Amino acid sequence: MSRDRNVLGEPLTPCCHSPKAGFYRDGFCRVGPDDVGVHSVCAIVTEEFLAFSQAQGNDLTTPRPEFGFPGLAPGDRWCLCAKRWLEAAEVGLAPPVILSGTNEKTLDIVPMTTLRQHAMDAVH
Repeated sequence: MSRDRNVLGEPLTPCCHSPKAGFYRDGFCRVGPDDVGVHSVCAIVTEEFLAFSQAQGNDLTTPRPEFGFPGLAPGDRWCLCAKRWLEAAEVGLAPPVILSGTNEKTLDIVPMTTLRQHAMDAVH
């Protein structure tokens, strides 16, 4: 059983199983030593965010089967890099987040107040 915690201090819940989200493609926004990008924010991607990410050099819409990446469409849930999500938030383009599926490691990069402003689930 996982010991991963979310930003609410509770057990981390799945972000998405279809497509399989997360750095480890297990449906969870788990962060380990090999995840240098800190893919910790469980978000519902938007067209605006996908365009922003692509403009920053990270195309999230094109499938990359060699990495187990199906390509994303607006409305998909995905574990985003905390720094990229914060960059998007700073320019008003951050997609909504699911706090219960967002790893507590996110708090090393993104303030909880910022996450709450974009939360789709109940905030404690």
